[in-house]
Amino acid sequence: MKVLIDIPDNEATFGMKVLKSLSFVKKAKPMSVASVDLWEDLKEAAEQVRLHKQGKIKLKTAQDLLNEL
Repeated sequence: MKVLIDIPDNEATFGMKVLKSLSFVKKAKPMSVASVDLWEDLKEAAEQVRLHKQGKIKLKTAQDLLNEL
C-alpha cells in the first residue's frame, strides 16, 4: 500500500527519519514540487470526471478545447 503524507517543511527532516526507522516502511522519499503539482492536478481531474459521470457538471469536448486555441 502507498500512503501520501503531508508534513510541514520545517518538520520534514524529522518526519523522514521517523518513517525510515520503521521496519515495515519499504521506501520513504520526498516528492518534488513538480510531482506534487502534477498529483494535485490529477486529483482535480479525476474529481471532475467523477462529477461529470454523476451528471453534476458538464465538461468541455475536445473540439471545444481545440476551438479555444
